[in-house]
Amino acid sequence: MPTAERAVADKRFQIPHRRCMMAEVETEVKGRSIVVTINRPQVHNCVDAETAQLLFEAVQSFRRDRDLDVLVLTGAGDVSFCSGADLKHVESLIARPGADESGPMGISRVTDLDKPTIAAVNGYCLAGGLELACWCDFRVASHNASFGNPARRWGVPLIDGGTQRLPRIVGLGNALYLIETGIVIDAAGALRMGLVQEVVPDGQALPRALELAEAIVEYPRVSVKNDRRAVYEGLSPPLAEGIRLEAEVHRSSLADPEMAERLRQYVAGQRPLLPHPPACP
Repeated sequence: MPTAERAVADKRFQIPHRRCMMAEVETEVKGRSIVVTINRPQVHNCVDAETAQLLFEAVQSFRRDRDLDVLVLTGAGDVSFCSGADLKHVESLIARPGADESGPMGISRVTDLDKPTIAAVNGYCLAGGLELACWCDFRVASHNASFGNPARRWGVPLIDGGTQRLPRIVGLGNALYLIETGIVIDAAGALRMGLVQEVVPDGQALPRALELAEAIVEYPRVSVKNDRRAVYEGLSPPLAEGIRLEAEVHRSSLADPEMAERLRQYVAGQRPLLPHPPACP
C-alpha cells in the first residue's frame, strides 16, 4: 500500500506499542500484532451497538494493514472477557447498520479475514462473548475463565456464529450440551472439551496470547496464511454458508414473544437457575 494511502486508511495502527482509545473498544499495536480490547468492564464487557461497530472497524483496519499479522481479542479487566450482548439494548444491537453483514456482535459474520486471530480469555466468556471467542482461530484462557450460554434462559438465540463454530471446535455432542443446557463450564472443562487450547494463571492469558502471536509473526507469512485458508475452506459445509443458515433459521426466534417476555424479566432482575456440570471425579 502506498505511504499516502496507508496514512489515510488508518494512522492509528502505524506506530508499534502505541495505544489508541476508541471509546468502548481499545486497540494497542505491539510489533506486528494488535490487541483489540472490549472496554466495558463496568458491565462485564457486554456488547452494545457502539461497541459492535468499533469492533468491526478495528478488524477492518487490521485487515488493511500489511504490517500487522496477528490480532488478539480480549476484554478489559480480570472479571470478564465478554458476557455477551447487552440485553438491555438488544434492539439497537440488531438494528445497527451493517449488522446483517458483519453480525450483531460486530465481527461474527466476518469469515474472509486472511490473518490469524487469538482470543485471550479472562473471566466470563458467555453467550455472544463465547461466539466472539469462537470467531478467533484458537483460545488461551486464564484459570478464572468460564464458558457457556446462559442466555438460553431468556430465549436469546446464538446468531453470531455459535451454532456453526462450536460444533467445528468441540464436536456435535459438546456443542449441543453447551447450547441446549445453558451450563457454564470452567477453564479446566473447556480445556478437556477442546474449546480452549491452553489454560494459564489468572492475569496471564493476554501475555501468553501475545507470546504465541510473536512466534507466529516470525514464521513465513504466506505459508501461515495458506495453511489457515486450507483449514477453513476445507470444512464442510463452508462456514459462510452455515452462518447464513443460522441467521435465516433464527428470524422467528428474534420475533418470538416469549423471548421478549424473558428479556423483560431479565431487565427486572429475575434470574432463573441454570443446571451445573458435575464435579470432576
